[in-house]
Amino acid sequence: MRVVVLSDTHAPRRWRSCPPRVAAYLRAADLILHAGDVCTAEVLDELAQYAPVAAVTGNNDRPEVAAWGAPEVASLDVGGLAVAMLHDSGPSSGRLARLRRRFLAADLVVFGHSHIPLDESAAGFRIFNPGSPTDRRRQPAGTIGILHVDDARLVSASIIPVT
Repeated sequence: MRVVVLSDTHAPRRWRSCPPRVAAYLRAADLILHAGDVCTAEVLDELAQYAPVAAVTGNNDRPEVAAWGAPEVASLDVGGLAVAMLHDSGPSSGRLARLRRRFLAADLVVFGHSHIPLDESAAGFRIFNPGSPTDRRRQPAGTIGILHVDDARLVSASIIPVT
C-alpha cells in the first residue's frame, strides 16, 4: 500500500490547486493522509479525485473541513498498521515519548503544524511529519511524505522535496 502524506497546504493562500509535482505522487497513491491546516474542504475534494482521503482538522481549518468529515484526532487501520493522526503534536522536546504515551495502540503517529519534516522512531514506534508542500517557511524545500505499508508493517517512510 502506497500512502501519500500531506499537511499544512493552507488553501487558498498557498494551495490554489494541486501542484504538479505533488499530483505526480498522488496518481500512484492508494491512500492520502492529510494532517490538518487544509483550510478549505475543496482541497480534500480535489485530493479525493486521486485516492481515498483521511484528514484531521488543524488550527487554521474552517468549519467546513470538520463538516467534510475531518475529526481533531483520527485512529486508522492502514493496511493492518495502526496509525494515529493529529495536527499539533506539541513542543518538540519529549515529543516521541509523549506521543507514545498518548497513542499506546498506534505503531505510527502522523502530525503536522510545524511545517518541519520529521521522521523519528524508537522501540517499534514512529512519528512522522511530512512538512508542507506549499509553505516551506525556513525549510530548504516544500515536502510531502510517502509511506509504504505491506503486511501490516511500515516498510519505508520518506520525506520527498516537491519544490
